[in-house]
Amino acid sequence: MKKIIVPVDFSDHSKYALESAAILAKKYNAEIFALHMLEMSETILTQGEADIQSETIFFLKLAENRFNEFLDLDFLKDVKVTPIVKHFKVFSEVNDVAKEHNVDLIVMGSHGSSGLKEIFVGSNTEKVVRHAEIPVLVVKNKPTTLSFDNVVFASDFSEGTVTPYLNASKLFETLGSNLHLVYINTPGDNFSSTSEMEKTVANFLQKADGNLDKLSEVQFISDYSVEKGVLNYANVSGADAIAVATHGRTGFTHFLAGSISEDIANHAALPVVTFRIK
Repeated sequence: MKKIIVPVDFSDHSKYALESAAILAKKYNAEIFALHMLEMSETILTQGEADIQSETIFFLKLAENRFNEFLDLDFLKDVKVTPIVKHFKVFSEVNDVAKEHNVDLIVMGSHGSSGLKEIFVGSNTEKVVRHAEIPVLVVKNKPTTLSFDNVVFASDFSEGTVTPYLNASKLFETLGSNLHLVYINTPGDNFSSTSEMEKTVANFLQKADGNLDKLSEVQFISDYSVEKGVLNYANVSGADAIAVATHGRTGFTHFLAGSISEDIANHAALPVVTFRIK
């Protein structure tokens, strides 16, 4: 936890993300990369090369000045903050910037979304979650404190989620967290008997770290959907955050299948940390 990147759009929610990152940075002596994505209009991009260069420089300078004013925040005092302004057009490129600077964590603010807007437009947070190869912490509210004492890790315990689980275990061990493993059993084609669930989790733990003693600590919850099961369990167990693995689906496949992790990140009041399935 030495480098944290925070995409900033000057909204209150990106300020919440910055404040959350500042809490972590002070605790772990980390550096914050504050990233502003300057979306250039189609009018500018269709001009001649000389005009594009001139106007790009103008808008970059304008954004840098506004950015510096925005970053003049009390909670960023004594924190190393490196501002970055990029004239990208899509938030999927946040992952490229994170890789370029060897960042450990992306922190994003989100107001969530619902209904048709969620289906057809989505949010910038969803786009980052979908493409990020490193963990993404999604926060919804101004952090009075940012605790990770008790974290719910929700999984279907398939083989593909072994790496996200190991990455989550490593991160939350660093944060001094108690990681609670949860299997959500739903009706329909995905329904499993108790013995089937236990066998699945036992195979998973054997492949992950060979520690079958953790099987007795896994919570098996039944609910009408994975999202409802995770959110309900997190609520009744007094969790501080939720961790989930994400497939990072893109394009038409994502439209058809959706992403449970994105739904949870959208609708949970608690901070949510996503880990990419590779």
